Amino acid sequence: MDTNIRSEFRLVVDHMMENDFFSQWLGIELIAASEGYSLIRMTVRKEMVNGFGIAHGGIAFSLGDSAFAFACNNRNNLSVALDVTTSFIKAVNIGDTLTAEAKEIHNGRSTGVYLVTITNQRGEQVALFKGTCFRTGKKLRN
Repeated sequence: MDTNIRSEFRLVVDHMMENDFFSQWLGIELIAASEGYSLIRMTVRKEMVNGFGIAHGGIAFSLGDSAFAFACNNRNNLSVALDVTTSFIKAVNIGDTLTAEAKEIHNGRSTGVYLVTITNQRGEQVALFKGTCFRTGKKLRN
């Protein structure tokens, strides 16, 4: 994990990376995380494309969902998704490196709202993910 990730978030972020086998399968690399923020990236592989030879929509969605999860959980207030939407803007192909940047736009006592921008290696926006989470009030560890 990169040293850009502040130590007070390491407990939750490390736990998520070690136990999120789907994100591991995607090949997600965590670049940065701070309160209400995360930056991750992955490379699209051939087993991630649909019958038309472009990345399955679930790939960009899942990358956005992982960035959302890292951003809304890293204060050690375990959170779950209430509502998410994804807009697919540009086709994604095998070999593309996707970066997802999640930014908090609302941090409430019981909910949070996050906007995740997904870009390719050329800096072109390929998808936009918006998520609302529910804060459970539970901690990973006390």
